[in-house]
Amino acid sequence: MVKRMHPLFHPLFLQFILYFNEQQDYFECHEVLEEYWKSVSPNDKSHALTAWILLSTGMYHWRRNNRAGAKRSLENAQKRFSLDLNSEYYSGIDMAQMHINLENSIALINQSKEFKPFTLSILSDELNQRIQKQQMPFALIGEELIHKHMRRDRSEILKAREEKRRNRQ
Repeated sequence: MVKRMHPLFHPLFLQFILYFNEQQDYFECHEVLEEYWKSVSPNDKSHALTAWILLSTGMYHWRRNNRAGAKRSLENAQKRFSLDLNSEYYSGIDMAQMHINLENSIALINQSKEFKPFTLSILSDELNQRIQKQQMPFALIGEELIHKHMRRDRSEILKAREEKRRNRQ
């Protein structure tokens, strides 16, 4: 019998944790988790991975001072996290602390406070060991990190959107 890999041990989820905790690169958090989500449950917007994606999106918006977008994304993340409290996509992570951090972040946004990152506390020794074995690319800093989505090559995205628009007509 083939043993199934725990979903948190997937390389894309391990990268997500490193991007979130070590590099605070929330844009890349979104990118790697979207790829993972599309591979396991495309179009299922209630899937547990979408909560992590929304969390990353909210943190990215908050750091860029888009408080309205940050609040909306973080509140939606909160709702998604509560859809399945026992999801295996949450095991091994201190979800009680994550919920406190999420609540605090929303409260700070409501008070128009500056961006304040937090880390995901990992409870699983095996998850921690796997994270430590991951190789991460060079970390961006400053404006390159903060405005990453505006500085990337979007030609493929724009081409796909145009093709989709043409197909609808």
